[in-house]
Amino acid sequence: MVRDTLDQYDKILANCKDLLLAKHRDYGSSWRILRPSSLTDQLYIKASRIRQIEESGIQKVEDPVEDEYRGLINYCILAIIQLTLGSYEDLDISTEQLNKHFDREVNITRDLLEAKNHDYGEIWREMRVSSYTDLILMKLLRIKSIEDNDGVTEVSEGLPANYRDIINYSVFALIKLSEKK
Repeated sequence: MVRDTLDQYDKILANCKDLLLAKHRDYGSSWRILRPSSLTDQLYIKASRIRQIEESGIQKVEDPVEDEYRGLINYCILAIIQLTLGSYEDLDISTEQLNKHFDREVNITRDLLEAKNHDYGEIWREMRVSSYTDLILMKLLRIKSIEDNDGVTEVSEGLPANYRDIINYSVFALIKLSEKK
């Protein structure tokens, strides 16, 4: 089962990477102007839309929910990269640099998924997709609180760890949604 999960993970992240790099070729590194808090707010918008659709059962904008989960993955990776790069003075980042940063963050996050999958025995497969949405929203509220405290925590994980959990919850949701079809 774990091998299937890692294969599914790799396919989803490859798709996300292709999309992100294509958007980078279209828009350049315009995302670099965003402060981490603005990226968090963008994530909050996407997760809130998913929850609204789940609760109402009505979707008026044609963009599929799966695209929102992919957006959550890519925005989380961009947020981690933004935290890593820091200063907004040099906004330009090449597609090659973005590719390297993306791969590094995906590898770290994949290792986290693999370790947690081992310890928790893939219990996520028994969860509802709506639970992932709620967990993502909870993580975003935590991130907002950490940001409001200037990134300082007493005993909690920092920002990158929370972003990584959102990435993995989004992957779980995409896997579950693909298996429903």
